[in-house]
Amino acid sequence: MNILVIDAQGGGIGKQLVTAVKQNIPSANVTAVGTNSTATLAMLKAGADGAATGENAVIVGCRTADIIIGPIGIAIADSMLGEVTPKMALAVAQSNAKRILIPFNHCDTVIVGISDFNIGRLVQSVINEIQSENS
Repeated sequence: MNILVIDAQGGGIGKQLVTAVKQNIPSANVTAVGTNSTATLAMLKAGADGAATGENAVIVGCRTADIIIGPIGIAIADSMLGEVTPKMALAVAQSNAKRILIPFNHCDTVIVGISDFNIGRLVQSVINEIQSENS
């Protein structure tokens, strides 16, 4: 299973996602793509099998991923303080991969009807969803 983790800014969410996937689904091949080198490095240090940075890396990674995970902003053009380009968001949205997106109310995107869960609980929900795909 090829899992693509995409994150921006400091890569903190991506780092937690990579760590959780590698601990709970060790057979998964995890590729980390950051919108910047700081985000990429954080996810690589967390144990990603491979990593790359930037718009083209997101586009290429979305072509071969079975599952894409990250904050919901990866599917919204110009989100995450402008780090997600329209081409990145389009690649995520048009990918044949299953998308597991973490809801966050920030950067002028508000998702109503979502309770404020802590990041640990949201990451565990991602793992549960991936594991349900394999059963």
